[in-house]
Amino acid sequence: MAFRLPAIMKTTAARLSALYLLLFALCAVLLVFYMTSLSARMLMVQTQETINEEVQGLARGYQRGGIPVLVRVVEQRSRQPGANLYLLADPNGQILSGNVQSIQPGVLQREGWTELPFSYERYGEAAGRRQPAETETPTEVGHNAIAVVLRLPNQMILMVGRDLGEPERFRDVIQRSLMLALAMMGFGALLIWYFVGRRALKHIDGVSEASRRIMAGDLSGRLPVTGAGDEFDRLSENLNAMLARIAHLNDGLKQVSDNIAHDLKTPLTRLRNRAEAALSGKKTGADYREALEGTIAESDQLIRTFNAILMISRLEAGYSAESTDKVDLAAVVHDVVELYEPVAEELGVGLEASVAGPVVVNGNRELIAQALSNIIDNAIKYSAGAVEKPHVGVTLQRDGDEVRLQVSDNGLGIPDEGDRARAIERFVRLEKSRSQPGSGLGLSLAKAVMKFHNGRLDLLPGNPGLSVLMGFPGSKDA
Repeated sequence: MAFRLPAIMKTTAARLSALYLLLFALCAVLLVFYMTSLSARMLMVQTQETINEEVQGLARGYQRGGIPVLVRVVEQRSRQPGANLYLLADPNGQILSGNVQSIQPGVLQREGWTELPFSYERYGEAAGRRQPAETETPTEVGHNAIAVVLRLPNQMILMVGRDLGEPERFRDVIQRSLMLALAMMGFGALLIWYFVGRRALKHIDGVSEASRRIMAGDLSGRLPVTGAGDEFDRLSENLNAMLARIAHLNDGLKQVSDNIAHDLKTPLTRLRNRAEAALSGKKTGADYREALEGTIAESDQLIRTFNAILMISRLEAGYSAESTDKVDLAAVVHDVVELYEPVAEELGVGLEASVAGPVVVNGNRELIAQALSNIIDNAIKYSAGAVEKPHVGVTLQRDGDEVRLQVSDNGLGIPDEGDRARAIERFVRLEKSRSQPGSGLGLSLAKAVMKFHNGRLDLLPGNPGLSVLMGFPGSKDA
């Protein structure tokens, strides 16, 4: 199914594009016919209104002076430039007056509006043109017109009409303009479909190809980004960020699995050996009690290790049940330093804190206190016995928009920059720390806590010793 996906998408997109183009063409044709017929109707109505006004004017002249006045008005109006059609004929249809020389047979025999346009010729035009028969529709013979035919009380025939040449030309102009405009629109639509549609299909093909590689197990693959900044690029960038996050979590999971298999093998082996030693030979109750107490201590250390692993995983994955609120870091530093003062004094390590007033950030007090405890515990543990006068200092200050909580010691430190980068990874214990108890998760947990707070954890050379910096985002009005 994965290999047929691009072909299916291409087929679907092509069918949709063809359907849209067909609908566009149909709508364009309907629009041309509608606008043309609407223009023709409007021009026809306007022409009929003009003829009616002319008939009313002639009727008023006829009422004033009868046939002589009517003949005089018809002759006068028929000679004007651009005049309408005027015709006065006897009861047999013989033309007596007006500007019409010949007319299509049968027109004067029907009283009222002519049903169809008819052909005629004006006076002064070339003669000898064929007149269409009564049953024929108007052709290019002569001119086309519409008229109203009236019979006067003396049975004479009065016809008033209007030539359709100008309305027909106007209708033709509108029709040609609409067809040209719609043809240009259709051509533009074809160009847009060709270039934009092909580009979209090409991008979809790239996404499909990259998706197949990723589904095949290549998590390093990424969706293509053209750099155009369009919707496809934004979608690809978001999906690439998601893939990078998934790859990072998978790498972390693999690393954790390897580290658990390697570093937890030793305490589990000790547990087994302790239990096996307790069962071998003759043991007293005190021996069994000592073995059980050692087993419980080893089990507690394993539980703490697994709890730390779970906490790190939850924080790095971005979801945690821990809530955040306003936290005074000065109070947290005071409590943690007070907690570790007996331990430092017992190991002969000087521990002091330098805090400049309350410093409030948005965070979780318990997580911050746990991270700071791990860092101070490491500083005391690795500076004790390393120098003549071991010392650990905790400072808290605001630097612009950042709150800097720093723990420094004067021990051996970590001179190599690569080792400092490795020291904050899970289960990593440098050679100098192999003799000290621990699981190698203290700095990893502190890093996860700082990531949860959108902060940073940096290991800096102390010259001598090591300085661990916890940078919290903050503002002056926090």
